[in-house]
Amino acid sequence: MTAQDAQAYRRQRMVDSLRRSGVSDERVLASMAEVPRHLFVPEPYRHQAYSEDVSINIGNGQTISQPRMVALMTEAAQVGSDDRVLEIGTGSGYQAAVLAGLCRFVFTVERIPTLARAAKERLDRLGLENVSVKVMDGSLGWSAQAPYDAILVTAAAPEIPELLMAQLNDGGRLVIPVGSRETQVVWVAQRRGDRTRVNKLKNACFVPLIGRHGWEREPG
Repeated sequence: MTAQDAQAYRRQRMVDSLRRSGVSDERVLASMAEVPRHLFVPEPYRHQAYSEDVSINIGNGQTISQPRMVALMTEAAQVGSDDRVLEIGTGSGYQAAVLAGLCRFVFTVERIPTLARAAKERLDRLGLENVSVKVMDGSLGWSAQAPYDAILVTAAAPEIPELLMAQLNDGGRLVIPVGSRETQVVWVAQRRGDRTRVNKLKNACFVPLIGRHGWEREPG
């Protein structure tokens, strides 16, 4: 078995485990079966890419979310094949790569330039031409490209930012962890005209969303 075949085998086992855990959207599972997660993980931690459902340090105080969280949040966003999706918190680029296999276009923003550049290089190497990466304050969204059918936020906000809800199409979904710096709840907020319908997805622990409509600065 080649190294590439071995990674594909481990990736399929990860997907099978996600299915057994309750993830039921086969489109999401198929996209995660295609994206080589190990390429988005720093070399010292690549042995954990498929074998453990844990978040992994990618440097600069940031992490790549555990596979089950990626699957659940992507499933909750109900991404359609013709959708335009905004991701806030590019990180390693893994979530953007999963989304790229599900929708028409992904816009992803990252506040840390070194992470954004590295993520873009990975996405380009994989030939994902329907992803655009921008360095900016993610708490502001990306109004120039709005409206979006779905927005996924991979960092924790103190509250649901109204500015992000305003960048959704009518019927659009915002998936976002909200709470303290230490613990949060992932909420799915759907825009219905001038009203918002909110449902709880699960408890979580994400890095803080730093920015004008998030937390003011890093802790410490």
